[in-house]
Amino acid sequence: MTYRLGVDVGGTFTDVLLHDSERQRVWLAKTPSTPEDQSVGVIEGMQLAATSAGIELGQLDAILHGTTVATNAVLERRGARVGLIVTEGFRHILHLAEAWTPGPLFGFMVYEKPEPLTDTRYVHEVPERIGADGSTIEPLDEEAVRKALTALVADGVEALTVCLLNAHASGRHERRVAEIAAEIAPGLPVSISSEILPEFREYERTVTTLVNAYVAPALSKYLANVEDGLKAANARAPIQIVRSDGGLMSLEAACRNPVQTVLSGPAGGVSGASVVATRAGFERILTFDMGGTSTDVAVCVSGRPEITRETSVGDFPVRAPAVDVASIGAGGGSIAYIAEATGALRVGPQSAGAVPGPACYGHGGTAATVTDANVVLGHLPPRLLGGAMQLDVDAAHQAVTRVADARGAGVEETARAIVDMVDEAMLGALRVVTVQRGRTPSDFALVAFGGAGGLHANALAKILGSYPVIVPEESGVLSAMGFISSDIKNEFSQTFVRSIASTTTDAVRERFESLTSRAREWLDGENVAAADQDLRFILDMRYARQGYEIPIELGGAELAALALGELEDTFGEAHRLLYGFVLEGGAEIVHLRVVAVGRVPMPEVEARAVGGADASAAQTGTQPVWTPAGVVDVPTYDRAALEPGMQIDGYAIVEQYDATTVILPDHRAVVDPWMNLLIWPEERNR
Repeated sequence: MTYRLGVDVGGTFTDVLLHDSERQRVWLAKTPSTPEDQSVGVIEGMQLAATSAGIELGQLDAILHGTTVATNAVLERRGARVGLIVTEGFRHILHLAEAWTPGPLFGFMVYEKPEPLTDTRYVHEVPERIGADGSTIEPLDEEAVRKALTALVADGVEALTVCLLNAHASGRHERRVAEIAAEIAPGLPVSISSEILPEFREYERTVTTLVNAYVAPALSKYLANVEDGLKAANARAPIQIVRSDGGLMSLEAACRNPVQTVLSGPAGGVSGASVVATRAGFERILTFDMGGTSTDVAVCVSGRPEITRETSVGDFPVRAPAVDVASIGAGGGSIAYIAEATGALRVGPQSAGAVPGPACYGHGGTAATVTDANVVLGHLPPRLLGGAMQLDVDAAHQAVTRVADARGAGVEETARAIVDMVDEAMLGALRVVTVQRGRTPSDFALVAFGGAGGLHANALAKILGSYPVIVPEESGVLSAMGFISSDIKNEFSQTFVRSIASTTTDAVRERFESLTSRAREWLDGENVAAADQDLRFILDMRYARQGYEIPIELGGAELAALALGELEDTFGEAHRLLYGFVLEGGAEIVHLRVVAVGRVPMPEVEARAVGGADASAAQTGTQPVWTPAGVVDVPTYDRAALEPGMQIDGYAIVEQYDATTVILPDHRAVVDPWMNLLIWPEERNR
């Protein structure tokens, strides 16, 4: 018997899913997050799930954990004091930054440049120079290195970053600096760019390596707390951390490369949604993950999440593989208020979080939130977590009343306005990943998950035309479910700027062999059996003098039979599809990458037999819901009592332990053989 447990820490709730691969059963748990020490909520949630399954934590075989510790450390500027060693002449690399600034026309005039993650006084230059070809132009001045390190230690730095010019071509000088640092300051965490990101573009390489060092102490401390809590509970299973690209890595690897976890939580949700949707027969989906603090949206085509190689954490570009997610500060806990300057209603991005939480939670919160507005409207019945959490309806009304009085409107009308505003904000995020990228939203199904996803998804789909709305069975904890189905993964890259005309097949294969050796060694270190190891080979290509690359993926057999002429043709076709034209000659390779994958057993879900359409046996009663035309008694249904084939006509509310789903009028939900709710307009229902 194999028990795999996924845990996802959100801003409001910590979600846990326990999967028994032998009996194909799952147990869910949601506990309030504990911002003062997230590990406390994690252990509590794990114990609750284990108790529900009738097992001890010591019986777990694997623990898969998504974390926002690294992200929050950057966003809240709560990371370590980091020292940075650079090549002489590059002390101000963090201030040079990029030429592009955000904003509309003339936005650069009002753009406030963010402060770097470390102060210039902690940046030290050392004489050395590696050439772009990896040759030594100027030897490393080790005495200058010792002097710089001594000064940084005296200044109380808590972590060290080393990013020398052209270290992507050869990291020997950086490795020597790390060795000297180990002599002078044993135990000081050191991040060197030739290991974290051995690629050209100095600013991005420096920032990525700096972020790695900045968040390392916080993540290491948090993971140590989790590990201590598990030991106290006699849990012996290895912990694997979810990467930003949806893969898994060991706890030790996460402590060495915490920059790989900056989008850990959202990645799991997108992975889980793609698995659920593909199983149900939908390979083109929009994922809509609405939690208590934020909403994350993404696109999956052909059943696979889109992976980007550069993302932003706050104001800083980070080059690390990540699921291409757009996030906004809109969730169930987003606070509604009246702007002093304009008197207009605003919602978010400030959130009530887990403490004190929405007013209806009864934990001391007084601000009106989106959750309170849904309670006032009647979309959210006054019970959560299977009745274990009773909502304070009066407190929700009082909170929304204060906002309503300030805007001179009715309580219910104000609650409706709050919900409409947060819906519009989430529509904006969905437009970013569709319309702004040349995609038609109606070509995609919408997968709704997160604690609040089912409350708002039907309204969004009605505007976008994205049908069906797919609400998975474990929609409230789908991110944790996604961790269960994630593979072990890592990426190894090397800058290799060569034109097709000036390189050879042997030179390309030789570099790939070196990367392959590193990838195999890493997979072995992650205890992945040889039969479960898989490698993907990627060449990032462009035309000469272009600023961005197109990834061209090859399989092992394709790499073995590599012909540079055919490779150039493949790149040309990819360029034509993206940009509409092809240039004769001039194609060049920029980076070589090997993606190492360790396959894990996928949860098996058997399709269930479809029965009758009558869902009356699952109806639990009615719930008064406010509409502009008056109060309507809306039927409520127990999700656990639904069976495949059952149909529910809207207006209706479906309750389950971890989430609530609203089915709007003129829509119908059908339970499919995999227990998903598929919501269609009545005229399109099939």
